[in-house]
Amino acid sequence: MSNKLTQSVINDKVWAACDTFRGTIDATQYKDYILTMLFIKYITDVSNEKREDYLKKYNGDVERVERAMKHERFKIPEESSFDFLYENRNAPNLGELINIALENIEDANRGKLEKVFRNIDYNSEPNLGQTKDRNRRLKNLLGDFVELNLRPSNLEGNDIIGDAYEYLIEKFASDAGKKAGEFYTPKNVSILLAKLVEAKAGDRISDPTCGSGSLLLKVANEIGSKNVSLNGQEVNGSTWALARMNMFLHEMDNARIEWGDTLNTPLLREGDALMKFDVVVANPPFSLDKWGAENASSDKYNRFHRGTPPKSKGDYAFITHMIETLNEHGKAGVVLPHGVLFRGSSEGKIRKQLIEENLLKAVIGLPANLFYGTGIPATILIFDKNKGNNTDVLFIDASNEYDSGKNQNILNEKNIEKIITTYKNWETIDKYSHVATKEELLENEYNLNIPRYVDTFEEEEPVDIQALNEEIKMTKKKIEVIEQELNQHLKALGL
Repeated sequence: MSNKLTQSVINDKVWAACDTFRGTIDATQYKDYILTMLFIKYITDVSNEKREDYLKKYNGDVERVERAMKHERFKIPEESSFDFLYENRNAPNLGELINIALENIEDANRGKLEKVFRNIDYNSEPNLGQTKDRNRRLKNLLGDFVELNLRPSNLEGNDIIGDAYEYLIEKFASDAGKKAGEFYTPKNVSILLAKLVEAKAGDRISDPTCGSGSLLLKVANEIGSKNVSLNGQEVNGSTWALARMNMFLHEMDNARIEWGDTLNTPLLREGDALMKFDVVVANPPFSLDKWGAENASSDKYNRFHRGTPPKSKGDYAFITHMIETLNEHGKAGVVLPHGVLFRGSSEGKIRKQLIEENLLKAVIGLPANLFYGTGIPATILIFDKNKGNNTDVLFIDASNEYDSGKNQNILNEKNIEKIITTYKNWETIDKYSHVATKEELLENEYNLNIPRYVDTFEEEEPVDIQALNEEIKMTKKKIEVIEQELNQHLKALGL
């Protein structure tokens, strides 16, 4: 029987470590401290194991060992290691020591980790309290992680640390981004979207609102090959840092993750032009207000030539950005609120134009209450620049097929498989899917509301009036008998 660390054991230990901060500061703040320390522990343990392996290989020749270590994926200075920090856990300036360790890790791995830790401050009084309390919390955090042996030889799987990262990010997601309409993409929704876009080895893939990078990694996982180019942009600085670390932990060292506002300052560029991709996926903030509509008409990349979306709803701004970054055979998949299917005015005009350009391939309605922080149902839109002469659009109503969870509904493997099979077979299934012609879309004035195309109405069984009347008569007789018995009891009691 294997004694190696399993995913669930690591998840439990890391989640328990969060007790160091609970009740002191908000989870949206302390998640960065937890996840960054997990990162330091992991790269320390990996480095220690590598060094020991080389010492055995070279019979203790330290010079040869050091030369070999310089060619490893990453370098960790001795005074930046978790071991050094734990040895100095009683230092009066512990927060400062951790900050210095992070700076040194950045400097030693400039190509991969440059500026990743600039948004995290372990010496922050506003976040971690005054010196005495701060040192106590940081000492506890180091103590929590010292028990975890994260050496590769002690782990059950290759992606176990990256997956633990995903687990924590998902755990914290319920408290994050609610007001901004930013909802963490549940794992199975990401898997569904990753399967729908059908990426392949060698593809260049992008997520313009990449968050912690989970969706990009799911697409890469579906390919089953490291021969893929992952590219993302994220507006939130601390989330951008998590995405960079997440890529690193999943050995996607060459992933390009930019920090900035995609709609106003797209940074995934080649020269003066936007990068073009084979696949673009996203779960952008739902109906983002103040997204930058005032600057759309002067956009240097002419992304909004189909029209400017309303300033209070940025959904179609993200859609048009994604489409403008597709290459000539590219495919895009995006998760958005149902309003994008039927809202009028400028959104209606853009939607009409996209359909007339034969870019829309599929509309998939998801169940309500899938996302942390919101109960509203979402839809997945698939766009394809390589549809050819096929002008039909597939509608799938998967809104009623899910597992009920304690806090959120869940798409299970069977639900996902049914959607994917229907999509690949391009079939009409009674009360589930419908292949709509361009004429049907025109007849509905380009309104994509799913019930217009997929009739899920269940007729009630006809009522047998005669049998119902007989049942009513029988019920009345029973009531009369009961009333008579009640009156007799009342008389007997003298009432």
